[in-house]
Amino acid sequence: MSLNDWLNQKVPEITGSLTSINKQYIDVDNSIGFDGRDRVIKIIDNFHEVLFPGIYMTRPIDETRVNVVCSNKLRETALDLRDIIEKVLFYNMEDSDPANCEKYCREQADKIVMNLINRFPAIRQVLQTDIQAAYNGDPAALSTEEILLSYPSIVAIYIHRIAHELYEMGVQIVPRIMSEYAHRLTGIDIHPGATIGESFFIDHGTGVVIGETCTIGKNVKIYQGVTLGALSFPLDENGNPIKGIKRHPNIADNVVIYAGATILGGETTIGHDSVLGSNIWLTHSVPPYSRVYNSQPSPNISNSQMKNIEYHI
Repeated sequence: MSLNDWLNQKVPEITGSLTSINKQYIDVDNSIGFDGRDRVIKIIDNFHEVLFPGIYMTRPIDETRVNVVCSNKLRETALDLRDIIEKVLFYNMEDSDPANCEKYCREQADKIVMNLINRFPAIRQVLQTDIQAAYNGDPAALSTEEILLSYPSIVAIYIHRIAHELYEMGVQIVPRIMSEYAHRLTGIDIHPGATIGESFFIDHGTGVVIGETCTIGKNVKIYQGVTLGALSFPLDENGNPIKGIKRHPNIADNVVIYAGATILGGETTIGHDSVLGSNIWLTHSVPPYSRVYNSQPSPNISNSQMKNIEYHI
């Protein structure tokens, strides 16, 4: 059989099988799909522009024009988000009457979008504390503008603060798409369910993981490679992880966590004003003002120019 014959005869059969399999597991007609995912990413990028008016625009531009451009962008993006949320709500509705679902989902989506955007001035104020925390906490930082324009921590946290609001309002899928977009951009993985206080800074950032039920207080600084994760996953009678329970640690105010540290467990609390050293593994609580470090290793150092001499530290 030639390739052309095979393409004409077998490919429709294969795609038909794939379509049939897909429909067994996904409500294709009501899913937002990958196009919806891409629209969510565009929405979060638009919100970035609105939260920092004028920063994305070519200079010079007067304040009136900034307000007009940002207002139009916000109106357009609000409508796009409303449409996405409405479809997500409809997908997860259990009511069998489509007419009831459509009316309810539209009303709820309207409320969610209005509640979110009403929160933007407060979110922007908190983001400024995050920017200032980065400036105060990094001796290499020369200005807050440098931090805003270049630090991955600020990208990750601005997306998280929006995604967390939607998560708290019970929106499914959309917050997780946002958080995974931030993960892709920055290497920082923050679940939208995590609660994070103001003045939060992740230095360098790559490899940081913050779990869904983690709570973080004010003025916390984290370095690269830190994991705030679950110690274990309790299982139900069918052997599946139980969802919706506290699995991740609590980090109180004014805590510093150095690179590579792993803190696990829903009952683990790190007391305020504590310092956790690099590469520690912690599965139990520590009181306020704690200093937690591993014992320093004792490397053997040899000098290739003096082959018969070894230094032991």
